[in-house]
Amino acid sequence: MDAPLDSSGARRGEERAPAALRRAGLLDALTADDDGQVDEAWLRDPARDPASGVIGAVGLVRAGAALSSRVAALISDGRRPLVLGGDCAILPGICRGLPRTTELWFVDAHPDFLDGATSPTGEAADMDLSVVTGHGPAAAIGVDEALLDPARVHLLGHRPPSDDDGRVEAARIDAAIHQVPAADLVRRGAGAVGAALAAGGDEPAWLHLDLDAVDPRDLPAVTYPEPDGLRWPDLAALVTPLARADRLLGMSVTDLNADEDPDGRHARRVVEVLADVLAG
Repeated sequence: MDAPLDSSGARRGEERAPAALRRAGLLDALTADDDGQVDEAWLRDPARDPASGVIGAVGLVRAGAALSSRVAALISDGRRPLVLGGDCAILPGICRGLPRTTELWFVDAHPDFLDGATSPTGEAADMDLSVVTGHGPAAAIGVDEALLDPARVHLLGHRPPSDDDGRVEAARIDAAIHQVPAADLVRRGAGAVGAALAAGGDEPAWLHLDLDAVDPRDLPAVTYPEPDGLRWPDLAALVTPLARADRLLGMSVTDLNADEDPDGRHARRVVEVLADVLAG
């Protein structure tokens, strides 16, 4: 399903990512059923809410409710949704539709653990992981409680802080969250880390992949690229056992900026990787 939510409210290239991946042949590559677009999963208000510090707070609640309803219905029907963003602001809505015992595998270049006061942008994609673990503004989702237990969250592939904003964000991360930064993933073996997580329990799980986890040498078409990330082979090695785990409820993919990919080459590469990862 398509969830073209761009939390800047400015209609950036993330809003066009689902369509770009479709043009690149994703449906055929996966032999997936097409569940279309979540009609309310968009944002057109670039104003920052003075109370919460979040851009488009009212629209975010609307989009989150629509996503939650669709995801919950598909899972209840025995389906395994693949949600195409948009940016990481889709995650709180998805998590509202998941069991509270769900384990979250969160692959991202950034911890996404800011809030309305500490985020320099006000974009909900700065704070989605803090929101779902009860440390972010309720205005970003409309629910004033944690959606997931922080002890069931695995933050994977992020980079160490490089500036004051990054250090503030790193200090906010809940100590119960399990962290494996990009350098440690490569050192330990990305495939081994993924396999251990996939086999590490019997609770349901959700896989969230922000494509900026990939090093910009391999994928520059993202809005907030970070150096020293995972190369495509390491990303695939990490994600493959997670995506194929029996306990996986579904997967979200975010942050391809189609405006930075005019000839579609990066969208085609993303499709190739997803097809390999999800095969079987």
